[in-house]
Amino acid sequence: MLALADPTRRAILQRLGAGEARVTDLAAPFAMSLNAVSKHIRILERAALVQRRRNGREHVLTLNPAPLDEAAAWIEQQRQFWNARLDALEQALAEHED
Repeated sequence: MLALADPTRRAILQRLGAGEARVTDLAAPFAMSLNAVSKHIRILERAALVQRRRNGREHVLTLNPAPLDEAAAWIEQQRQFWNARLDALEQALAEHED
C-alpha cells in the first residue's frame, strides 16, 4: 500500500490510533508546512485510511483501520501459504538426501 510508504503518513496514522485529532494538531510535530501535511492526509484519505469531518472551521480526522485489517489478513494468508510450501520443500529435500 503506497499510502504507508512514507514515514510522515505512518506517523500520522500512529497518532490517530490514539484517537481523533484536528489537522492542525497532527501537523504540529512535523518540520513542514501545514500544506505539506495536508497533502499527506489527502493521500491517506484516498486510501480510505483516514476519515475527515468538519466541526465548524476545524477539520477532525479519524483512523479507519479496516483497510489495514484487510491488508494484514492478506499478508497472513500469504505467510501461511508460503510457510506450508517451504515446509513441504524442506521435507522433500530431507527425504531426497536420505
